[in-house]
Amino acid sequence: MANLSQIRREQMIAFLEKLKEQHSDDESIIAFNQIEKELTSKKYGLVWEEHEEAVDSQMKDNIPVFEECKDKEIVYNEDKHYDFLLEGDNLHSLHLLEKTHRGQIDVIYIDPPYNRGKNDFVYDDAYISEDDGYKHSKWLSFMAKRLLIARNLLSKTGVIIVNIDEHESGPLLCLLQDIFGESNNVGEIIWNKLNPKGDAQGISAMHETIYCFCKNKEAFFSQENVCMRKKPNAEAMIVKAQALFKKIGKRLIPEDVAIAIKPFNYSDDIKKDFYVTYDLELVQKEFQNWLSRQKFSGGEKAYKYIDETGRLYRGVSMAWPNKKTAPDDYFIPLIHPVTNKPCPIPERGWRNPPSTMAKLLSEGRILFGEDETKQPERKYYLDENMYENVPSIYENADSADDMLAAIGVQFDYPKPVSEAIYVCSCIQPNATTFLDFFAGSGTTGHAILEMNKMDGKERRFILCTSNDGGICDEVTYPRLKTVITGETADGGHYSEGYRTNLKVYKTSFVSKSDDELAESLLRHTIEMIQLQYGVNVDGKKYVIIADDDEMDSFEKNYSSYDELEAVFINQDVLLSSRQEQLLRNIKTFVVPDYYFDFELREAGELW
Repeated sequence: MANLSQIRREQMIAFLEKLKEQHSDDESIIAFNQIEKELTSKKYGLVWEEHEEAVDSQMKDNIPVFEECKDKEIVYNEDKHYDFLLEGDNLHSLHLLEKTHRGQIDVIYIDPPYNRGKNDFVYDDAYISEDDGYKHSKWLSFMAKRLLIARNLLSKTGVIIVNIDEHESGPLLCLLQDIFGESNNVGEIIWNKLNPKGDAQGISAMHETIYCFCKNKEAFFSQENVCMRKKPNAEAMIVKAQALFKKIGKRLIPEDVAIAIKPFNYSDDIKKDFYVTYDLELVQKEFQNWLSRQKFSGGEKAYKYIDETGRLYRGVSMAWPNKKTAPDDYFIPLIHPVTNKPCPIPERGWRNPPSTMAKLLSEGRILFGEDETKQPERKYYLDENMYENVPSIYENADSADDMLAAIGVQFDYPKPVSEAIYVCSCIQPNATTFLDFFAGSGTTGHAILEMNKMDGKERRFILCTSNDGGICDEVTYPRLKTVITGETADGGHYSEGYRTNLKVYKTSFVSKSDDELAESLLRHTIEMIQLQYGVNVDGKKYVIIADDDEMDSFEKNYSSYDELEAVFINQDVLLSSRQEQLLRNIKTFVVPDYYFDFELREAGELW
């Protein structure tokens, strides 16, 4: 039986056939054929009305460019990379990033406008009202254009992470599946904020959904520790076990006993009766008693044993993992070390081949029972298994309000830094380059800086935000400047600061009808190269060469470049043997034609 949408589609097609008969001119037939194609091309999925934005119209007659805001540059170490803040419509920024960072972004982390119909989604410089009949259609059209470019920006092992609330979570999932493919759906996290909305009608939402889609699932999961998190309480458990293990051989009052008798103020003479000499068995009991009172996960609490070296461990079944029976040599019995009798074998055999079983046995990694009646287990140490799969539920009630107030900026519904760190570090811990094209207050940038401080890595970020309502000038940039420098806008001290480098660009347009289009665009080549390579082109350390004449000039004046670190050369420049020799010990980058080829730019083919 056909569903209602299918019946309506068939009715519309029949109606179009009648119109074709009545309107046989070529123009009408072409239009009708296009409509019929749209009706028949998609049988299942998300359908919405596409809307043209003002920025789309602008790019028909103008070429987008970046203009550096030199007065906002922050430099602490010229030998380190630069992070970037891009001010302007993010569709404009994404089109430019597609030329500098196509296939180079490891993580795109965004928190798009939620389209509640309450002045939170701006479309073409106007808020979308709750009673706008096209509010969902406009939101999907707005998102689709940006997500299509976002997919092109992701590296082969890259992933996009999207926060969304209940208003557009369903449509967004369909859109992400459509653009990235259902097979690349990594999963979703329910962020429980532990704070129900007080103004809700019906069920009070207290969560957001975090969708995760990768570029290529096979490549993504070929990396170490993706979609894994550090067991939240593992380090605390190890510290506790080691502290207790150090008690072995000492005569002390057990912790729980000391707490119980403290209110009675016993004399030292009476307390003598409570002292015990610690051995491994007592340490084990005291640790397990402590562990039973903690609100840890079952997986963590399974590591409840301390061995003779002080390490925490648990037993894990060594049974063959699937319904098929293991090969014959997987049924060799293990001999109990005390009774010298064979132990029970799993019904479908051991998990590992005989060679692995022998290795585990020699390393003391097989746990036997008191006698041969218990099936042996494999010994797993906690310190070797500190990571676990990221669960689908994440609880975090943190707020960024106090932090932003201390900095001196105001912003509604800021994400906490802790949430951004958790999601980014768990989903793709190997990432180097991050992009947030709905930067808001700058939480993603702040989180990346904190992650770098925590582990000493050099992740870099690109943030895109408009300046609607002064958000870039009054919120995003001041926040980044404060956390980088450690000083607030009014001269107060906020923190030590992250002491890194930041460049700020503003998006602009150059008219395609500009009489000096080539010269106008050449002035913006430097921004594109700086953005792509994360450097500061100052004329001495980094040189840009667009043509053969400039290369000849560089050769003649080579001795003046005593601090030279890199040269960026247009791919069409022909190098002489002497020039190749000069560049042999210098980092040389070949810049694509479209950075310099102004005929293509004028034709609108690349810019």
